[in-house]
Amino acid sequence: MADGRTKRAEQVREQRRAQILAAALEVFAGQGYHGAAVSDLVKAAGVARGTFYLYFDSKEAVFLELLDGLLTTLRRSVRGVQMGSGVPSAEEQLIGIVATVLETVQHNRALTRIIFREAVGLDPKVDEKLGAFYDELNQYIVAALKVGEVTGMVRRVTDPMLVATCVVGSFRSVVQLYAVNRDEPMDAPLLARGIVDFHLRGLAV
Repeated sequence: MADGRTKRAEQVREQRRAQILAAALEVFAGQGYHGAAVSDLVKAAGVARGTFYLYFDSKEAVFLELLDGLLTTLRRSVRGVQMGSGVPSAEEQLIGIVATVLETVQHNRALTRIIFREAVGLDPKVDEKLGAFYDELNQYIVAALKVGEVTGMVRRVTDPMLVATCVVGSFRSVVQLYAVNRDEPMDAPLLARGIVDFHLRGLAV
């Protein structure tokens, strides 16, 4: 009986936490991160102020948890390219990876818009987490360039980090245009194919 009560209490706590997070996301999306106050989050979640502080210390803590969830999902999407027989070509795998990342962004459009629209000085801890994530992407691309060079898929470049920075920058611009500035759903597979094709082949004929 005690174990059953403990389990139910944990479920209630998780449901209440999820309730606060969902309400906070709506508030942040409507009022912006800087424009939102704890009182707004409490009102939207339909909980007492004391209840809110049982779960989160501040609005920053709420936003960081939302951000952590998104970045964790994105990290899982960015996987290595498999080599060998019986697997899709490296290009098709790259298209699949990029499409999955775009789909993740699309499913988290509200949070993505907050990050992009208030990107400058959003919050020091938020900036740190985003910076670390972009650094990881750069390192992933640098490693992918090395594999591509060995397999003959891409030519040798003199500054892999510069190339990686350009790739990440162009991808962010695509997200800005198609997920932040526009409301219609993205065609993630089509966009992914275009992104990979451009970076592998450029514009030369």
